[in-house]
Amino acid sequence: MRTLLTELLGIEAPIVLAPMGGAGTPELAAAVSNAGGLGTLPLSWSAPDEIRSHVAEMAALTDRPYAVNLGLEWDQRERLRVALEAGVRVISLFWGDPAQLILTAHSAGAKTMVTVGSAEEAERAVAAGADVVVAQGWEAGGHVWGTVSTIALVPRVVDAVGPTPVVAAGGIADGRGLAAVLALGASGAWIGTRFLAAKEAQVHADYQARLLEAAETDTFYGTLFDGGWEDAPHRTLRNSTVEAWEAAGRPPPGSRPGETDDLAVVRPDGSSVKRYVSGTPSAGMRGDTEPLSNWAGQSVGLVTHVQGAGAIVDEIVSDAERILTELA
Repeated sequence: MRTLLTELLGIEAPIVLAPMGGAGTPELAAAVSNAGGLGTLPLSWSAPDEIRSHVAEMAALTDRPYAVNLGLEWDQRERLRVALEAGVRVISLFWGDPAQLILTAHSAGAKTMVTVGSAEEAERAVAAGADVVVAQGWEAGGHVWGTVSTIALVPRVVDAVGPTPVVAAGGIADGRGLAAVLALGASGAWIGTRFLAAKEAQVHADYQARLLEAAETDTFYGTLFDGGWEDAPHRTLRNSTVEAWEAAGRPPPGSRPGETDDLAVVRPDGSSVKRYVSGTPSAGMRGDTEPLSNWAGQSVGLVTHVQGAGAIVDEIVSDAERILTELA
């Protein structure tokens, strides 16, 4: 399936793995890249040595293109430098002004992708030199920058920045979603929630089971899970933490139910996990992860079984091709 995105990045499938911190390991990213898509490593909080290690692992697992994602809520100049020196040639940027980092990436011969939530922001990103724009709709899981739905946002962004390739994000989990956003003018789809059910995703088994059982109405949008990332809107599965907070009248930080209590959840390093922390329930955690931030987009109702990441890419692309052929 050839689009402006696949031509620009040298990939075969117009699918980009969303950068899911705590779940997006080299194994998962490489599996998506090896299937023809664009795997993404979330490295916003990684130390330089970790970045070098992850890039080296990617080199051992795939010879296909992949991206590194950096969140601009934090100073990412050093992480970008290390990633570029290690040989990364696609840089994904989100949640802040990307202009200076775009210049740095371009000077090293790397392509840049910038996530936006409006047509105006897309225009600024392209003016700053972005090679690809990711239009993230409100339906998306994890941290969500904008407030416009995917189906309304994507054509606006396409019209604003064409011929720059636009990738649609938010609410896409199968071939129907890919076909729909291609019809809206996008050159590809950015997919996260579906890949949380990949065999390679390093998420806690109970979290993965909750994703498979959830309906499209079972998500929560707000700024509740703010530990480590204040005032950052996000979408998660509804859970006991959300319900207790709502029952208490939605009190502000500092007076929320269970805010000072230690949960019976322990990381691999032995540290405890706070209830309102912004973090993925990972495979290495011990204890009940239900009260934590169980990230999920509104496409979660379409996520019904665990598959290999490569099989997910193949299925989405083949279904989209069939649908587009039938419509034609």
